[in-house]
Amino acid sequence: MTLEAITDQFKALADKVPSIGKTLKFSFDEGTVYVDLSGPTANISNEDKEADCTIITSLETLNKLRSGELNPMMAVMGGKVKIKGDMGVAMKLQSLFS
Repeated sequence: MTLEAITDQFKALADKVPSIGKTLKFSFDEGTVYVDLSGPTANISNEDKEADCTIITSLETLNKLRSGELNPMMAVMGGKVKIKGDMGVAMKLQSLFS
């Protein structure tokens, strides 16, 4: 899956994600996906801005997480996913992966 496809999927699911007053950034080698949940509606873009929580991983790992092939806790413990900032923000975004 490409960065563009991930961005489009997140945009399609954005209306399901509640406003939590925070921002999240997914950082991949191919670029970033910025998820702004600070307003009344989610805003998804490819801007590389500061975020409350940054998840650093590969597109391949994200795809495995989304398909259930990879356990999120094992991915973090194994170094395939790194989380910087407010980890609580990442935990609240399960609906993006549905």
